[in-house]
Formats: sequence, C-alpha cells, structure tokens
Amino acid sequence: MIDRRRLISGGAAAGAAGLAAGCDCGPATELPGAGLGGISPRELRMVTTWPKDFPGLGTMAERTAQFITEMSGGAMRVTVYAAGELVSAFESFDAVSTGAADLYHGAEYYWVGKSQAYPFFTAVPFGMTTTEIMAWCEFGGGQELWDELAAGFNIKPFIAGNTGHQMGGWFKEPFDNLEDLRGRIVRMPGIGGEVLRRIGASAVALSGGEIYQALQSGAIDGTEWVGPWNDLAFGFYREAKYYYWPGFHEPGAQLGVGVNLDVWNGLTFQEKSIIEGACQRANHMSIAEYGHFNGIGLEQLVTEHGVELRETPPDVMEALARETKTVLEDIAKTDDISRRIFESYRDAIKRSGEWSRISDEAYMATRRRVFEL
Repeated sequence: MIDRRRLISGGAAAGAAGLAAGCDCGPATELPGAGLGGISPRELRMVTTWPKDFPGLGTMAERTAQFITEMSGGAMRVTVYAAGELVSAFESFDAVSTGAADLYHGAEYYWVGKSQAYPFFTAVPFGMTTTEIMAWCEFGGGQELWDELAAGFNIKPFIAGNTGHQMGGWFKEPFDNLEDLRGRIVRMPGIGGEVLRRIGASAVALSGGEIYQALQSGAIDGTEWVGPWNDLAFGFYREAKYYYWPGFHEPGAQLGVGVNLDVWNGLTFQEKSIIEGACQRANHMSIAEYGHFNGIGLEQLVTEHGVELRETPPDVMEALARETKTVLEDIAKTDDISRRIFESYRDAIKRSGEWSRISDEAYMATRRRVFEL
C-alpha cells in the first residue's frame, strides 16, 4: 500500500493531487473545509419536487446527494433544497435548465408541459414495470433518447430511483363502475391524468405537499400518490377510506436526476462517473426500500386504520386501457422525438412481454396457490 501522505508530500505531489482530487479520501465528515490537499470542494445545489425528509422520495434525493459527496471524498458537495425552499416543486426543471440550480431530483412526467414524451421516462398507463423500464433505459436505447430529449432543455438526465408499482388511489366515496367515476375530481399527473379526463373524470396535477389539504377541503374527490408506505406517511386514510388497486397509471414509476448540461460538460470524467454511480446506487436502494416498506405500510393501513381495499372495476380498467392506447398514439404524432421515443418504448414492451408472461406472471400465480395468498 502506498502511503498517500508521503506521496503527496514528495516530488509527485502536484500530479498526485490532480489525480486524486475526486477520489474517495475518507468520509466527507473528515473534510469540513475543503477537498483533498486543501482544494476547495465543488459545491452543487440540488432542488427537488419532494417535501423535506419525506420517506422514500425526499430521502431518496438526500441519499443521492450524500452518495455523491461520500464517493468523491468530499471533493463534490451537494446541498439539497426540498420543494419550496429554493423553488417550487414544478419549477425545479426550469431552475436546472437555466442554471439557477445545478441538479434536480424528481419525476420526469412533471415536465409534460415541456414535452409530451417526458412521461415515458417515469411511467405511462399500462406501461413498463420497474425492471422493464430499467432494461429499456440501460440496454434498449431509452437512455440515449432521454439524453437527446433533455439536451434540448440543457439537461443531462439519469435514473435515480423507482417506487415500484403504485396504487390506484384514495377515494372519499367508492365507485363500482365507470359511470360512478365520471365527474370525480382526482389528483393524477402525467398521461394518467389525461386518460382519466377522457373517460369523464377531472384530473388535476398537485405537488405532494398540496395533496392532503386539497383532499381535506373537498377540492378533490380522490388522489393517487405512490403506494402504502408513502400514502401512510401522508395520512390520506384520515380523509378517504377506499383504497383502489391495481394502479393502472404507474406500474413502475422511475425517478430521475437532471444535471444542468453546462455543469455536466464542465465536470471531469471521474466526477461524471461519481454522479452516475451515485444515481445507480440510489436507484438500487430505492427499489429495495419500497419493496420492504410497502408491505409493512399496507398491513398497517388495513389492520390499524380500517382502510378498505377495493379492486378497480373491470369496466373502468377496460375504458382506461382503451383510452391509453389513443393517448399514447396521439403523443407519438406530436413531433419526431416523441414518435421515436414511443416506438422504442412500445418495441421494448413487446420484447419483454412474452418473457414476463411465462416467468413472473406464471410464477406469481403459482405462488399464490401454494401459500394460499
């Protein structure tokens, strides 16, 4: 083992310091004032679309920032601003695009006003599961298309989380068929919201911090958010007792980090690798975390808070599926990049669909019978 202090203090100090500036030199807490060798750390500001310290989502952003700092040995330091602290949740994209902030952590479908193709990189109704969207982005050409789309807004994107399959939502009053659902005002962003509108409901996009008050005041009749773990934390069960499954709109909701492209292009190769690695690590952790805590949260909601689980009626699901096909085809006609993203996404689902049918789907059905679940 080479004694790093002796190396730096020797004749090769200048070269070694340059090589090691972004390396892991011990915990960031050991570097309170500067990076390696007294070099000032690169300070980065991350804005998010999440409430501060919110389980899973807010902590996912904090964890990503922590990983960047730790993996760089303190040479890169990320300060996280929750929604509303520096900019509002839905202003995060513009803040990074213009350089007012360096990174964001959020859900890409929030940027549907910038391009209708953005939701494909979070979730679309009846779309990809967690493993499928990862496979598409990492190996099926999705990341390259995402890069191309985001570059038009001066942003470099990364996968940095996934909540897994989400629930259909909370409702103050139950619905037993499609006619019952028509006219309801439901919080649902992205393409799922547009599909709801087309079957006769009203959809609104609210950030996480706005949902409970809207539900409490009666401004909305129902809401989707994430799943049992996060929904329990927000206390939706106090205002609505009917919890519908399955979620049609987000079968594997992927979350992302966007880096200002000018900032990204100014980073060293090693710094870029650290950010990419930190995002991958955060993605891995979030999948495991949601897999664990959603089961615990669901049990608490039902046994401790009297929540009634209800399956979404078949005629509602059929209508949602029918309109989803039309909405996605309409998006594909918007422009060239949207068409190419849609076609790549569709082809990836076709490739994975048959394998899922004879693997996960068949296995889960058998497991339910074996354990009488």
